[in-house]
Amino acid sequence: ADAPSPAAAAAAASARRAMSSASALRARGDDKELARWRESMDRMRNIGISAHIDSGKTTLTERVLYYTGRIHEIHEVRGRDGVGAKMDSMDLEREKGITIQSAATYCTWNGYQINIIDTPGHVDFTVEVERALRVLDGAILVLCSVGGVQSQSITVDRQMKRYEIPRVAFINKLDRMGADPWKVLNQARAKLRHQSAAVQVPIGLEEEFEGLVDLVELKALKFEGGSGQEVVTSDVPSNMQDFVMDKRRELIEVVSEVDDQLAEAFLNDEPITANELKAAIRRATVARKFIPVYMGSAFKNKGVQPLLNGVLDYLPCPLEVENIALDQNKSEEKVSLSGTPAGPLVALAFKLEEGRFGQLTYLRIYEGVIRKGDFIQNVNTGKKIKVPRLVRMHSNEMEDIQEAHAGQIVAVFGVDCSSGDTFTDGSVKYTMTSMHVAEPVMSLAVNPISKDSGGQFSKALNRFQREDPTFRVGLDPESGQTIISGMGELHLDIYVERIRREYKVDAKVGKPRVNFRESITQRAEFDYLHKKQSGGQGQYGRVCGYIEPLPSDAEGKFEFDNMIIGQAIPSNFIPAIEKGFKEACNSGSLIGHPVENIRITLTDGASHQVDSSELAFKLAAIYAFRQCYTAAKPVILEPVMKVELKFPTEFQGTVTGDINKRKGIIVGNDQEGDDTVVVCHGSTKQYVWIFDSASLNDTGKRRVYNGVYGA
Repeated sequence: ADAPSPAAAAAAASARRAMSSASALRARGDDKELARWRESMDRMRNIGISAHIDSGKTTLTERVLYYTGRIHEIHEVRGRDGVGAKMDSMDLEREKGITIQSAATYCTWNGYQINIIDTPGHVDFTVEVERALRVLDGAILVLCSVGGVQSQSITVDRQMKRYEIPRVAFINKLDRMGADPWKVLNQARAKLRHQSAAVQVPIGLEEEFEGLVDLVELKALKFEGGSGQEVVTSDVPSNMQDFVMDKRRELIEVVSEVDDQLAEAFLNDEPITANELKAAIRRATVARKFIPVYMGSAFKNKGVQPLLNGVLDYLPCPLEVENIALDQNKSEEKVSLSGTPAGPLVALAFKLEEGRFGQLTYLRIYEGVIRKGDFIQNVNTGKKIKVPRLVRMHSNEMEDIQEAHAGQIVAVFGVDCSSGDTFTDGSVKYTMTSMHVAEPVMSLAVNPISKDSGGQFSKALNRFQREDPTFRVGLDPESGQTIISGMGELHLDIYVERIRREYKVDAKVGKPRVNFRESITQRAEFDYLHKKQSGGQGQYGRVCGYIEPLPSDAEGKFEFDNMIIGQAIPSNFIPAIEKGFKEACNSGSLIGHPVENIRITLTDGASHQVDSSELAFKLAAIYAFRQCYTAAKPVILEPVMKVELKFPTEFQGTVTGDINKRKGIIVGNDQEGDDTVVVCHGSTKQYVWIFDSASLNDTGKRRVYNGVYGA
């Protein structure tokens, strides 16, 4: 017998988990409850909307909320009317016309409840996409019909693959000049390696874009009314019949490659009904083998309602997605969660936000039920916490609820936790796997202009650090500067602006000071007598010897050798002399930075029976070092940066050429799937840059300082 497909195996496992929970409910005689939650779970979708910058994610979400009745007016992203899009609730988002924070909402369409998270497009806010996709069951990948598959499209698609998320694609902006959905579809197949095909065909393009033809139902769709709210169906236009049938055959062929049932009907030349094709597309999409491609123009209110139908038809409900927890009582053994309200509570805190009423914690419930007033346990800290308030989010608005069950996304107030913590009802000790957090790529030195606002400044930095795992704060021990690190210039600029607006603290921003070093290049002698008489006990100490550079293979950066024979200097003063030389090396006379790779050898000296002291010899050592330092021909050392760059292989020539032009030394070159990873060394002057993601299509970039200095 043939082995079952992975999709069938996953469905069977899901059914077994659901049956075990169902039997527990039946044992308690809760047949009605069993039927109620099964229907509730079947009619639920958790989706995210992700794309490259300015592909129309927030505009699409605004239309979805309008057509589902959640909002009663459509407002545009840039907020020219003073209102702005519903999901961009921050003033900064409305001013700049970009999404900065992911926002959650929910709506109802054809009797189904859809939880939506609208995510940012800029790579600087990539953690918002990361944590949204971590907790979602499906996603919409929005592509621009003019821009096509762009750098951030590749990044978000990689994130969707990382969390094994079934998705549908939506080619937006068909009304724009130069729109070409078939070019975009071919790019998705080539660059993203998608097994995809169009389930719709546009009627006209650019200014002539009128509507769509549904290839599954073979119906033409037009969108009428003031905001496209009336969907009018009709027969396929006669001049498009041949083109539509070609595209339908292509859709059936592509789905047949990944679905055995449809392949059998296709090979036997049997007529394929709309329901059979729809069922095959759903099986293939849930199994992550196929991506149906929808089309439209969110801005012109065309194609949004069919996309919503596609979310219901093809994306999985919470019961169809396998979620794995780690049992802490059994050495992190993997446990498959049933995803039903009948099991013990398991919820993941995936996002924190400072609200008007304290910390707002977003939870995705994977199993069980959470009620207002319940005690829940933080598995990571072991603390038991009471749930004082339970809400559902609609962007920045809240709706109080009494309980929520598995599959839902809710928020709680007054729960002290960190992003990535798992909560249970205390009967099990499960933790959910954490999300991927990228390393920061850029740093800025920042400090408050007014000394009085230091408290608020620290409060702001601590809050942003808790909310955003990619935002790091540190203190440079050498320069004393507060260094903030993040995913890019825009990322850090937004936080500096938020400190000014939300905490009323003006901050001064600059580049972090480069911590140079000094060293010597040749041997130099010293012979210094420190003698001071001012009545009473004086100071007397003489040190003789030489300084020389350490060999390149030396382990330490400072060496002190005592080569004195006899008792010219009493042995109890030698540590004070070493301490004096170490202090002198903390600040070279060239630019005032520490001196490294130096050996100091003490060969002779003199002491006084009364006036010699530890202080006298320490000062003698400091002045002796300063006396001979210039003669040793000092040089300035600049940090050597280790830079790791990850980019699509097609740009390898451009990137390596740029590195060589900047006098970088390539020390490693590896392949990671379709990407190339180059590791190189160079001075800070060369690497104060980051590749321009727009021009180089750079999809992952990192800059690391590895603590090496070179002349």
